[in-house]
Amino acid sequence: MMLINKTKNREIFEVDIADSYLKRLKGLTFRKNINKGLIIKVPKSECSLRSSIHMFFMRTSLDVLFIDEKNRIYEMVTLNAWDIYVPKKPAKYIVELKKDTIITKNIEMNDEITIE
Repeated sequence: MMLINKTKNREIFEVDIADSYLKRLKGLTFRKNINKGLIIKVPKSECSLRSSIHMFFMRTSLDVLFIDEKNRIYEMVTLNAWDIYVPKKPAKYIVELKKDTIITKNIEMNDEITIE
C-alpha cells in the first residue's frame, strides 16, 4: 500500500498497516533499515496516552505523523531510540516513517493523508 499526501497529490512512502494489538506493539522495533513505513490504527479513545509511542529497542530514528479523524496531520515529530512521546490529543492513526521523510517529501501540518 502507498501513503499519499492528498493535499499535495504526492506519494509519501510504501506502508504496512498495524491493526492488531501485537502488530501495534511490535511496530518497526528491531528493524535496521526502514524500507516500508507503518500505519498504526489506534483504538478509539478520548485518552491521548492511547496514541503515545515508544522507541524501545529501535535501531534507527523515525519520523512520526499523528493523524486525526479527518485524516489530517495534526502533529509531527522525529524520534530517536528509547524516546517516548505523547501527542497533545488522541490520534486515529500514527504513521511511522523513515527519518527525514517529513523533510524530503515536504510534509506539513494539516496535510490530508490517504492510503491507496
